[in-house]
Amino acid sequence: MDEQEIVIGLVTISDRASQGVYEDQGIPALTAWLELALATRWKAVTRIVPDERAIIESTLCELADQIGCHLVLTTGGTGPAPRDVTPEATLAVADRELPGFGEQMRAVSLKYVPTAILSRQVGAVRGKTLMLNLPGQPKAIKETLDGVFAAVPYCIDLIGGPYIETHEEIVRAFRPKSALREKK
Repeated sequence: MDEQEIVIGLVTISDRASQGVYEDQGIPALTAWLELALATRWKAVTRIVPDERAIIESTLCELADQIGCHLVLTTGGTGPAPRDVTPEATLAVADRELPGFGEQMRAVSLKYVPTAILSRQVGAVRGKTLMLNLPGQPKAIKETLDGVFAAVPYCIDLIGGPYIETHEEIVRAFRPKSALREKK
């Protein structure tokens, strides 16, 4: 059986990064983590957009519906500030929310900073795409992915996506025994 390439949307949501005021650090941090963690072939589709709900919504829809991303990871826009609208945009285009992802992302972050309680990160599904809102800082991105990614491959299995394998020394994908495949 041919291994399917995983398509992952990486989206930085930031007014200043989208205007070139400063260099985006979110997509490079996501890419670096995924390069270490994924054993399955993958490619990234990247976007840098402003904190504008309509633009975020249309970007998420494009990545899920037109490009066919299996996973979309966003960074930024999840705090309590008035312009932080990533969770609202994500939930507006989602078919269903997966509250466990948001709960676990906050639990992981609370181990490092007390202000993680202010985070409004969400996980949701649109069609066959899993969408996760991550923090904007590279250190926090790594910590959060280390803490939640074990559940991502099986979630993608369940929504009809490809079988994702990881490098277990970085993150061990968890699947029930009935969902495991023999390693090639």
